Amino acid sequence: MSDESERQAWGPLWIMRPGGGRPLDGYTVPSVLWSMAALRWYIGGGVSLLWLFSAGTEIVHAAGSTASAVLGIAVLSVYALAFLVATPLDWTLARPRRVVTIAAVFALSFALWPWLGWGVGTLWTYVGVLIATALLPWPATWMSIFGLAALALLFDVIDVGWNADVLWVPAIIASVSLMMAAFMRSIDSLGRMRMAQREVERLAAERERGRVARDIHDILGHSLTVITVKTELARRLVDADPERAKAELAEVEALSRGALADVRATVAGFRGVSVSGELAAARVALAAVDIDLDAPATTEAVRPEHRELAGWVVREGVTNVVRHAHASRCRIRLDADRVTVEDDGIGPVEGEAGTGLAGLRERVDAAGGRLSVGRSDLGGFRLEVTL
Repeated sequence: MSDESERQAWGPLWIMRPGGGRPLDGYTVPSVLWSMAALRWYIGGGVSLLWLFSAGTEIVHAAGSTASAVLGIAVLSVYALAFLVATPLDWTLARPRRVVTIAAVFALSFALWPWLGWGVGTLWTYVGVLIATALLPWPATWMSIFGLAALALLFDVIDVGWNADVLWVPAIIASVSLMMAAFMRSIDSLGRMRMAQREVERLAAERERGRVARDIHDILGHSLTVITVKTELARRLVDADPERAKAELAEVEALSRGALADVRATVAGFRGVSVSGELAAARVALAAVDIDLDAPATTEAVRPEHRELAGWVVREGVTNVVRHAHASRCRIRLDADRVTVEDDGIGPVEGEAGTGLAGLRERVDAAGGRLSVGRSDLGGFRLEVTL
């Protein structure tokens, strides 16, 4: 699937390529920062910035002057902006390089040291969220989050000493970050499932196009061969036997109308093939080119579940006899587990593999059968399908 298709499939929910691999191509820093996915992230991330209100209050209380307070709030605002921008930036980076944005926001927290001192650890919940949204490998994710929580615990113990309250900040960092990591991986899995579904749909469409193309080839290949033969015969009989020429042309007209109907039905997906109908058509086609046919009078030997495939075998085999064999005799054998079409013509040509035989082989393989070609005991070509 192309990157454009992935963007359309994943839409405004997520830009990073599902699975945590490289980001989608085509997204640059300016475009990603104003994308719909980034705007959604800004809304959710902006709500979480309400937690910075307490940090801002501490900065104002710790400031020795109005200028110091303004400067501290400005640095805190830059920290908040860096947190919001970091995740969209990660969407333009390969996974190993996303660590750089996380480290940059972590380092920026220390710019607030003059006001917060050892209390800067209270800001690291946002760093933990960035670790979660970066979709790093799970071991790296949980080790980084727990390491960050442990460092925050150390800073709190140094700042206020050991008591039960120092566990709150590390617990918030670990719990919020791990929940966010699980949430992001759920989104990631959903994205991969959507992409897999679209890939299945694409493959199904390709398979259906192949089926229609194969069916049309088989239908027109057989019908046009007979039409060509009958037209040539009618042309030779125009002067010698006008009545028979008219009869041949009437059959040509009927064949062409039938072929057109078959093509329309095939495109619509409703066309079926039966071995009885193909055997009857084979008698007409072979008689038109003066080839004797040795075939069973009925098709009862073929099991019902194999009659459509047997019909395709008869059609392709007779078409090849009429087109290529230069034969005078054709033999068709129908058994419960085998269909054979043979002739006494020129036999198989080395390296020759027509589109019709290739399409027939696909049908046989799909049905779990086996197709073989070779020289017939009549001296010509043998097409045999074991069902």
